[in-house]
Amino acid sequence: MHRTLLYETHVRLGGRMVPFAGWELPVQYPTGPTVEHNAVRNAAGVFDIDHMGQFELTGPEALAFLQFVQVFDAAALNVWDAHYSLLCYNDGTIVDDIFLYRLPDRWMIAVNAANREKDFTWLQSHLHGYQAQLRDISDETYMLAVQGPKAEAILQRLTDADLSAVPARTALEATVAGAPMLLGRTGYTGEDGFELYLPADQAVAFWDRLLEAGRDDGLLPCGLAARDSLRFEACMPLYGHEIDAHTNPLEARLGWTVSFDKPDFLGREALLKEKLEGTSRLLVGFEMVDRAVPREHYPIAIDGQVVGHVTTGMKSPTLDKFLGMG
Repeated sequence: MHRTLLYETHVRLGGRMVPFAGWELPVQYPTGPTVEHNAVRNAAGVFDIDHMGQFELTGPEALAFLQFVQVFDAAALNVWDAHYSLLCYNDGTIVDDIFLYRLPDRWMIAVNAANREKDFTWLQSHLHGYQAQLRDISDETYMLAVQGPKAEAILQRLTDADLSAVPARTALEATVAGAPMLLGRTGYTGEDGFELYLPADQAVAFWDRLLEAGRDDGLLPCGLAARDSLRFEACMPLYGHEIDAHTNPLEARLGWTVSFDKPDFLGREALLKEKLEGTSRLLVGFEMVDRAVPREHYPIAIDGQVVGHVTTGMKSPTLDKFLGMG
């Protein structure tokens, strides 16, 4: 079981450590997941997400390679742009969902923790013939997320860079609390915020500086439970739940990521066929009539006939309703 460099810090803060995708991570702190969830909705929260993977792509044909292996039109991105995308198999089903960053001299790809090794091997298998180099930089890069309406103000106290000039889904390089880093105005909560990529050896000191800077604004460390409820309320998919190797982007309502106008890419033929013929199943959100949690894998029935299954369900802390996706 892997541990992030902040493991001892989480334990010191009272984090309840649980296994997740091969890592020991805090599911919650003594404040509890509902308080952490509400902190992100109303103030700010910080998440240790260093279990996620980061790849660096360089070379004169890096863009051509990306155009083939993922579904979005990466050529439409300007330098410093960031965008959500998908890796798909030839049959259109999903290898993983990713975030792309176009930087001045390279591309960066953020991938899910459980898929890090699989994604790297899969990407490498398609690299032959391209003048491009792929490198796994996960161990040297530390990833944190600062999310919530006060995230910008808190980080601004620690840097001379003008964070208000950074639009959503863009990035910049800056020094924050003495640490050089890439800041992407991206996130997985439905709130404004930043995802930070900094040198791993500066992560512990930076975490402490950040919590101190945000204390008066209500910044809280947040665990996996709050991260899940926040993304769920925003209808953001989680690999292994709403999306997987048996689901395609159109079924998961992620067709907006697929650029059919660009040259050939993996899965294009299968996805175009489904787009033209129509999909036989579709991800939906629903509210329970009874005040009960719809658990994962529970059957979904219409007029007594099972038509699907629950992928995620819980009581929404923000709406105080029992909701599900399936």
